[in-house]
Amino acid sequence: MNVASLRVGMRVRHPSYGTGTVRAIDEVSATVLFDDTVRRQLSPESSDLQPAEPHAAVAGLDVPLAQFIRDTVEAVADLIGLEDPSIFRQDLAVRWHGGKVVLHPADPTLSTKELPIDVFFHKIVMMRNNLRTLEQRVNASERLTDTEKFDWQGYITRCYGSMTTFNVLFRRKEDQFNAKGGEE
Repeated sequence: MNVASLRVGMRVRHPSYGTGTVRAIDEVSATVLFDDTVRRQLSPESSDLQPAEPHAAVAGLDVPLAQFIRDTVEAVADLIGLEDPSIFRQDLAVRWHGGKVVLHPADPTLSTKELPIDVFFHKIVMMRNNLRTLEQRVNASERLTDTEKFDWQGYITRCYGSMTTFNVLFRRKEDQFNAKGGEE
């Protein structure tokens, strides 16, 4: 392994000393803190130092770097369940596109708060989705008794009922909250 392929913080393996973390690098050597808490300065090329964890090299990639990064970030966001707020705009009734939610405090010394309606709508949709997920988990739970499931379902239903106020924002009736809870 050559010095140029090392990075501070990288985990490495030595045939005699075991695994450790690269702490410093200079032109010809690397300082490695091994798992036995001994710090050693080694020449990576002559000591048979090897990476201790998988790593990837992106060489010969025939796509612009910005596109590669964008695709990677989108894949990670999909994997962990992050959603793009602009996706929800299609569910927002057309009459509200570009609108604002304006909150005027009763106290005239306080300033008015404005929020793009798309952002507000995104939060409402996320609440709806989280309520649906909660309802599914409660119903599928093996740890809750039938009485507990019934009680929790009652709380969820009351939340749905409170959220019907925001149904005016939805384009399609099937996306709206209903006072009974769950999906219609």
